[in-house]
Amino acid sequence: MDITNLPEHLFEGNYTGTSDLQIANYEVYKHVSKNKINLNKNVFSFLLDGQKDIHFSNDIVSIDHTQSLLLASGNFLTTEIVGANSYSCLLFFFSQKNINDFLLKYGHLFDPNDFNKVATSSPYFLMQKDNFIIHFINSIQQIYGLNQTISQKILELKFEEIMLYLADKYGQSFFVYLHSLLINERELSFKMVIEKNLYTSLNIDEVAFLCNMSLSTFKRKFIQLYQESPGKWFQLKRLNKAKKLLLNNEATPSEIYMDFGYDSLSNFSTAFKNEFGYSPKNIMKT
Repeated sequence: MDITNLPEHLFEGNYTGTSDLQIANYEVYKHVSKNKINLNKNVFSFLLDGQKDIHFSNDIVSIDHTQSLLLASGNFLTTEIVGANSYSCLLFFFSQKNINDFLLKYGHLFDPNDFNKVATSSPYFLMQKDNFIIHFINSIQQIYGLNQTISQKILELKFEEIMLYLADKYGQSFFVYLHSLLINERELSFKMVIEKNLYTSLNIDEVAFLCNMSLSTFKRKFIQLYQESPGKWFQLKRLNKAKKLLLNNEATPSEIYMDFGYDSLSNFSTAFKNEFGYSPKNIMKT
């Protein structure tokens, strides 16, 4: 699957990269699964209809139309599930400079202790949609069609508006997240990404993407650290985990094969038998 670069992809030939603040309406009418996203700016994702599932290197988050996300720039996999009519969201992109300018201008309004906490490693900040945010979304959608210079000035004011509101509503937790964006502490080591995604359904190519690596680079790095190919290592670890679940009667083969990255029960059973000498359905007889 191709990688989607945002926000460039949304503006096609009109994208110049000169504007720090940009908005875009995004809408699809069919489910999109595990789309590879390379986010080159931070973004507010205001979900309007449907459901969004995002798989980061160190976390997974799922939101519906009652919630919104502030996402840090980086790589992630996104699944978009159509709601009543479509999957739609309003995206408000902004840069690190916008954060710096905001804190320089308004930092004196808030408790200094809010800035002195250890930064979070989370790549997102979850927001519950309330009346203020609903009105904010409605107002920002009215910017389309205005003179470009005027619309940019309005976006600057709207960015300050939403940031001030979130600072007041969430307090310290919001500043801790902003701090993590500025010092870039959300990046995890290679081994942490591997361990976090060990018992998921992601394939090797998808894990490599979350590590910000090409598949070939990922394989070389993996063999260097683990002295084994990633395909063989992941398969053995996942099969041993599956075996443990089956031995403890915590699941049946048909319930877990997809959780460990197999696209069919037949493929799971074949791999299981090749590794342990008997099929998973006969495990209780061994």
